[in-house]
Amino acid sequence: MKKTKFYQMHLNSNAKIVEFAGYLMPIQYSSIIAEHKAVRNSIGVFDVSHMGEIIVKGKEALKFVQNITTNDASKLSPGRVQYSAMCFDDGGIVDDLLVYKLSDDEFMLVVNASNIQKDFDWMNKNNKYDCILINESDDYSLLAVQGPNSKETLQKIFDVGLELEYYHFMRTEFAGVEMIISRTGYTGELGYELYFKGDENTAADLWQKLFDAGNEFGIQPVGLGARDTLRLEMGYCLYGNDIDATTNPLEAGLGWITKLNKGDFIGRDALQKIKENGLGKKLTALISNEKTFPRTGYELIFENKVVGKITSGTVSPILEKPIALAYVEKEYSTEGAELKLLIRGKEIPAFVTKLPFIKK
Repeated sequence: MKKTKFYQMHLNSNAKIVEFAGYLMPIQYSSIIAEHKAVRNSIGVFDVSHMGEIIVKGKEALKFVQNITTNDASKLSPGRVQYSAMCFDDGGIVDDLLVYKLSDDEFMLVVNASNIQKDFDWMNKNNKYDCILINESDDYSLLAVQGPNSKETLQKIFDVGLELEYYHFMRTEFAGVEMIISRTGYTGELGYELYFKGDENTAADLWQKLFDAGNEFGIQPVGLGARDTLRLEMGYCLYGNDIDATTNPLEAGLGWITKLNKGDFIGRDALQKIKENGLGKKLTALISNEKTFPRTGYELIFENKVVGKITSGTVSPILEKPIALAYVEKEYSTEGAELKLLIRGKEIPAFVTKLPFIKK
């Protein structure tokens, strides 16, 4: 199993370590609820160095990115980031990702940890352009600094202004090491992500300075457990749960990153047909007032008929109510509709609601 350059810091912070996507990663430190609330109310720090970074470089880098992604990368200028997806020919999702435009002929594609090799192989298979692909995932470390006090904390460490708009990034240095500071994150809060190549000493130095700077705000390290509950409160998709090769971006509520009019891209024809024929199912948000825990795979019932299945579920630490994402037959996915969660033979009422669960 691989270890990130922050592994010793996780041990020092008494993290509970689990195997995840080939890495030994912290699932939690104190408790998922405490860490979740730290991010919502103040500031938390996640080690997400297991994510993948694939560099696309060359004269036709943009053409390549346009061909493999659903969003319109031609809208990007250097310093901009875009949320996007990659699809197979049948419209099924290869992965969701972030597209960073580093320069006119260079992009960084940030992909999910469990998909790095699969994505890289698929990209290479579809590279018919004048550009090269470099998998730099093992070289990069990545910290997500998230929460209302993230900017104030980071500003103590960096002497550059952090007036970044959402989905913009800048380059700077930390201890002589080049760093990308990006106004991104998967929590729904003000937050930044810090990408850098450096050794364990650089990582330890950055970690210590962050926690010293955020001490007055009660900064906390945050594990993968709270990362999941935070993204679910916002209704953000998780690859492997809510999206995969058997689902398409339109039914997953990702039509807004699927630009069918931008020109040809892999999966476009299939997605165009799906749109014309109408969706059979829809990723739907559900909330319940009962005391229960909606788990992945639980079925949803309407008048004794199975109409859907949960893909992600938890009890929201902020709302203190069960919340879930589920694929539901389209006719039963209207806001306000009452469905029943089938849990160990018992039917629990749940209501279709609008995303995000937490209104910002």
